[in-house]
Amino acid sequence: MAISTAPTGLHGSGRRLYLSVTGAFELADHELTRLIEACHVMGTIEALRKIVADDGMVISGSQGDRVHPAVAEIRAQQLALSRILSALDIPMPGEDSKPSARSRRAS
Repeated sequence: MAISTAPTGLHGSGRRLYLSVTGAFELADHELTRLIEACHVMGTIEALRKIVADDGMVISGSQGDRVHPAVAEIRAQQLALSRILSALDIPMPGEDSKPSARSRRAS
């Protein structure tokens, strides 16, 4: 059964990911929890990217210019997102599908 609505609080790319995955796969409760967390992380990344776009990659402070702290946080959030999505074991669109735990469970 496909889920047609995203949880409250998901916007942008996180909401699109949620609807895309739940439209294509039936997820167990623990997988759905991971997916929702991944979607929130995507929202955080979007918000951080907006901050960097508005402020610039380099900011000036009392000790001179430095890379915006949001840049490092984007990298950390991307790593978290990668780990969560990897744990879900869902192929990305256009990705060559290899036998995964999900497909092995389905057979």
